[in-house]
Amino acid sequence: MATNPLAGHTNSYHTYSHDEALEGIAAAGFKYVELTAVPGWTEHVDVDADKGELRKKLQSYGLEPVSISGHSDLTTKEGLEHGIKVVRWAGEYGIPIVNTAVGGHQSADESEAGFLANIGKLSDEAEKAGVVIGLEIHGDIMASGVITLPLLEKVGRDNVKINYDTANVEHYSGERAIDDLPQVADQIVHVHLKETTGGKNNWNFPAIGNGVVDFGEVHRILADAGYTGPYSVELEFSGEPWPPLEEVHAAMKQSYEQLKSLGY
Repeated sequence: MATNPLAGHTNSYHTYSHDEALEGIAAAGFKYVELTAVPGWTEHVDVDADKGELRKKLQSYGLEPVSISGHSDLTTKEGLEHGIKVVRWAGEYGIPIVNTAVGGHQSADESEAGFLANIGKLSDEAEKAGVVIGLEIHGDIMASGVITLPLLEKVGRDNVKINYDTANVEHYSGERAIDDLPQVADQIVHVHLKETTGGKNNWNFPAIGNGVVDFGEVHRILADAGYTGPYSVELEFSGEPWPPLEEVHAAMKQSYEQLKSLGY
């Protein structure tokens, strides 16, 4: 995989089809893609389906996958089973990173206990598959990078790292990415470049350049830290209903061009 590939995340097309997502990401200028297999949310990739058809589809759009988002509630048996299925699928396909998250919205204590009971099994499967797990900055017990560090210590696995989300950190913790990042840069395996209009609990994630995240400084911090993993652009707008398809396409194109102008 190239150093710091810049990918478009198909979850940016949450309410649209996989083909519409791939078409828009490719048209925006991206050469890399983060796939999505999240049950009950964005089910673009069926990990039980034929991989050959997906390979042909991605090749037809000129896109190379660098990661797959396979989020499930890892505090539950069902969530663990989905996580293992995605990890095995990614290993067989040749995708090196599986992004996921701790779980639902239970209390922090319950979520952490349930998660810690399962993450070792997922890590074992990832090791067999040659895959690294990226835990997303999301929710209460991973609200920021700094808050996440003690959890990573408890997990204690070399193949379980952070998928850093530049907007989620502000949404869930109120901290700015550029203040939080330097303290956890060495634990990051994947980055979601996501914009926010600012503030805790503000669900407004527009095109890159239409918010308050200092992406130039994010790039500098991670470059100085020696980060070589993927960057993936994720747009989630104001939630459902998603904007019209042409607006999503335009937002992806703007995001790509803005980031390229910043050296990504």
